[in-house]
Amino acid sequence: MSSHGSPIPMSSNACGPLSGVANVPGDKSISHRSLILGALSVGETSITGLLEGQDVLDTAKAMRGFGATVTEHGDGKWTVNGVGVGGFAEPDQVIDCGNSGTGVRLIMGAMATSPITVTFTGDASLNGRPMARVTDPLALFGTQSVGREGGRLPMTLVGAANPIPVEYTVPVPSAQVKSAVLLAGLNAPGKTIVIEAEATRDHTERMLAGFGAEISVEETDTGRVITLTGQPELKPQQIDVPRDPSSAAFPVCAALIVPGSDVLVPGIGLNPTRAGLFTTLREMGADLTYENEREEGGEPVADLRARFSPDLKGIEVPPERAASMIDEYPVLSVVASFAEGKTVMRGVKELRVKESDRIDAMAVGLRANGVEVEEGPDWWIVTGRGHGNVQGGATCASHLDHRIAMSFLVLGMATENPVHVDDAGPIATSFPIFEPLMAELGAHITRSAS
Repeated sequence: MSSHGSPIPMSSNACGPLSGVANVPGDKSISHRSLILGALSVGETSITGLLEGQDVLDTAKAMRGFGATVTEHGDGKWTVNGVGVGGFAEPDQVIDCGNSGTGVRLIMGAMATSPITVTFTGDASLNGRPMARVTDPLALFGTQSVGREGGRLPMTLVGAANPIPVEYTVPVPSAQVKSAVLLAGLNAPGKTIVIEAEATRDHTERMLAGFGAEISVEETDTGRVITLTGQPELKPQQIDVPRDPSSAAFPVCAALIVPGSDVLVPGIGLNPTRAGLFTTLREMGADLTYENEREEGGEPVADLRARFSPDLKGIEVPPERAASMIDEYPVLSVVASFAEGKTVMRGVKELRVKESDRIDAMAVGLRANGVEVEEGPDWWIVTGRGHGNVQGGATCASHLDHRIAMSFLVLGMATENPVHVDDAGPIATSFPIFEPLMAELGAHITRSAS
């Protein structure tokens, strides 16, 4: 079933050229953080371009539960009147984060050093995902947690009444874990230090600095050392959310594989910790260009133009690039299906514990549609069939995962036979306008009876 209702089966058919302007939604990562940091500030934070997908709406509801005033004004404009660092009230109800791993892990960090007790839950997908990767470092501050076997939701956290600052080395690349520890460090006295061997998306560091926190980042022989001085008074901000590069990946990749396509995706955030997919696609021979490069709100932004690319070549994606494109590997595997040769993806074990086991979900679905896939614990290889040679025709399971659903719908736009998805309902969590946006570009996506 869909995360928020009955299954919504969809089918995607081969289409003519995709063309036009794809105004994708606001960045999900920045949207979550805007609401949370706004709630931890004193005064009113104004946000424009907020992603109004279900994941972010669940975070907005959670911030209201902690005592912040969160108001929607229409057209992506929101305000948050915060309660300040350490000012979270104990919620009256369970905090339901729906499908959002980012939301629940960041919120856990934000409340972990306040003397309140909070119970978290989510949908079937989120309740199956491991939380120990966050609750273990939060325990170093003095936070207690009790959940289901394997550290899974539903879970109750008891915030530390007398938190202590910590020094924590992130064991695997994870912006969620890093961010949870930094948010917890806000209400701990002294300096909290996070060390990551491999750089992950740095929106939290950038935005903490923007809200007035004392934070520094140093590149050392052991990795990035992030030092945060606790108990600041965060100052409210005016935030213009750039468009989400992870959402842009879908119209961009579709344009590369559908003959004759020419699609412009304006205002995309190109933070170097997020833009690995576009670098990879260009290395494969994609006709993908950056136009009108600029900076907005401290983040690099550009307009992306993607054109049909019939001569794509398989490549080996550098493992160290994984953190900058971890959410985009499913749709990259779709593009790889239309390339010549093997596309090798290593160092991607994080994909096994996303909304679904994304390696397995894509491997099973691609094989059913006539594509050869090999896989291991932290790697997979897609052997491309070249343009015009991907069979299609199968029904693919989304596993309550929005990115899996959208990836297979992109696949069907260029296969010989339609591709069906058993439940595309979860797409609403991150890209609620996916259907009409793709239809406006010329895609043929239809809903069918379940």
